[in-house]
Amino acid sequence: MTTQVFGHKSPDTDSTGAPIIWAWYLNEVKGEAAAPALLGEPNTEAAFMLERWGLEKPAIIEGVEEGAPVVIVDTNNPSELPEGINSADIKAIIDHHKLVGGLETKGPIDITVRPLACTATIMMDLIGDDAAKMPEAVKGAALSCILSDTLEFRSPTTTDHDKAVAEKLAADLGIDIPAYAADMFAAKSDVSAFSDAELLRMDSKEYEVDGTKFRVSVLETTSPATVLDRKASLMETMTTVASEDGVDQVLLFVVDILNEESTLLVPNDLVKSVAAKSFDATAEGDSVVLPGVVSRKKQIIPNLKV
Repeated sequence: MTTQVFGHKSPDTDSTGAPIIWAWYLNEVKGEAAAPALLGEPNTEAAFMLERWGLEKPAIIEGVEEGAPVVIVDTNNPSELPEGINSADIKAIIDHHKLVGGLETKGPIDITVRPLACTATIMMDLIGDDAAKMPEAVKGAALSCILSDTLEFRSPTTTDHDKAVAEKLAADLGIDIPAYAADMFAAKSDVSAFSDAELLRMDSKEYEVDGTKFRVSVLETTSPATVLDRKASLMETMTTVASEDGVDQVLLFVVDILNEESTLLVPNDLVKSVAAKSFDATAEGDSVVLPGVVSRKKQIIPNLKV
């Protein structure tokens, strides 16, 4: 039976590329039938990666069958996975996020969770010398994942090892990192085709703080004005999205990649209070700039207070 490899809902570049990398490894190195999958449409940067390296878009799946073999990558959070995930036969988890709890397995499995910026970095380590067999397109996916998750080494999640792995991949591929990263970020910044609701859900995770449920949305861009020009309609749509998704509030952080800061939209007193308690930031109007804040995993979610 073919093992499905997938990451989290609202797939970004790492959750699109990592399944491709690991499915290649299982198929070509381990001799085990595997296929990458996605839990939704990839974002614009991930779509750019697929096109740039001539990679086929993995199948988009709605759920998993009972007993079906799966490998989970780039998350270990049941809320970011298909309903019924615990009825599947989870074979392995490869991740770089904190342990959330709630997953159940049929037996002992391989779990690799390491404090690195990117799942693809962990995979390159696990693949080891067999990476020499890796096609250019799969190496290109790995490089894209690392540059995306580290914001081209700007994110505080970046480790020396992430950077070293990315630089080796780029050298192998003959890729100029700054030029390629600029192309990736330009693709990520083109959000003109998306509705406000799609933008709020595009790169988001649910998180609860002292009984208050948030959808924490991040939009990383080299053109923050493009998003902030839609500020009024985005804040109106937050109410609808919160209601539909069963959360109390949507928090939207517009991350300016080049200036290494984020702008938090402030639609009401709750978010104004969150800004003050979490980031010591005083919101005078409907937004507040947070200098140096670019990482949801390391700087936003760990600091959230209500």
